[in-house]
Amino acid sequence: MSRLNVGNLFNENEDGAPVVSGISTFSSPNYFVPPSGSTAQRPSSPGEGMIRFNTDSGHLEYYTGTHWADVIVNNNELGGGTGSNTGTGHRGLFAGGNAPALKNEIEYITISTLGNSQDFGNLVSARTGNAGCASAVRGIFANGVTSSLTTDIDFVTISSTGNASDFGNATVTAGYRGALSNSTRGVIGGGETPTASDVMDYITIASTGNAVDFGNLVGGRESPGGAASSVRGIFAGGSASNVIGYITISSTGDAQDFGDLLAGTTTITGCSNSTRCVFGGIRNPGYTNTMEFITIASLGNAQDFGDQTVNSGGRGGAASSTRGVWAGGYGTPAFINRIDFVTIPTTGNALDFGDMSYTADRVAGCSNGHGGL
Repeated sequence: MSRLNVGNLFNENEDGAPVVSGISTFSSPNYFVPPSGSTAQRPSSPGEGMIRFNTDSGHLEYYTGTHWADVIVNNNELGGGTGSNTGTGHRGLFAGGNAPALKNEIEYITISTLGNSQDFGNLVSARTGNAGCASAVRGIFANGVTSSLTTDIDFVTISSTGNASDFGNATVTAGYRGALSNSTRGVIGGGETPTASDVMDYITIASTGNAVDFGNLVGGRESPGGAASSVRGIFAGGSASNVIGYITISSTGDAQDFGDLLAGTTTITGCSNSTRCVFGGIRNPGYTNTMEFITIASLGNAQDFGDQTVNSGGRGGAASSTRGVWAGGYGTPAFINRIDFVTIPTTGNALDFGDMSYTADRVAGCSNGHGGL
């Protein structure tokens, strides 16, 4: 075995770098500092296996040959399930809604299992049309409609159970907004104010306090669908639009055009892992069972994914790295409590997961294992 002991290794001509070939072992008790930079500073022609630190996401990432992927996958798995479905996995939460009475229930599932949802606690107040997003630790439920439109933001600790607490207030009084998040920041966009709003707010999930202006959507959108990777956020559809917009979560600014959905939607819900977003719970204007998907890191139009088990819109969504789950909604002919799931990396029809304990439309959803973490 050969040994190379150096304080610095560099190329004086700045036209490349020395190559250390063969099997190389780093045995320092200190640390190794990889190349770093923002998402915009990624190499223009990367090679498979390249590794770097992304200063936007705060994660190590490597190039697979087709796209940049996180080296570290968070393992925020919790116990749950009932009977033969007991197990560990990422936790999905569903909250609020109306059927037609307003709901304050919060329920949870273990996404990797199957079965009916279980009681988690209650929102600060019963409301419908609130928007959900989450970090690995906290679930957020923003805005919504009680007896009127609200600015309220609630939070829960996902690993425990119990009632939600007050987080702060959104910048707009609204309901029927969309939301997305990475590990640190939640972005809430669109909604009814009572006209369709294009406002996006953001919060730092680990703290509490009022939201701050982020920018504007590509047009006013009521009930857009939100989803994210650790770097990029997606808002799609709403207000009968087929437009998909994207943002860089760690920055602020207006959304940019991503592409188009297969049709305009009045309600839509996104579920995503780190690379793919699947949209379900679509109404356009009739209730449908269709699902669509996009690749988050690219640009382009959505493609057909498969069919849900029921025609319904206004569903709550939650995701892990492999599964997307939709709960509740309103369809043909009435309010439902059904929970469906799909395998996100593939395409195909949804399967039955179980049921919520209550029927409701305009349910909010979030999880501690989605693609933004």
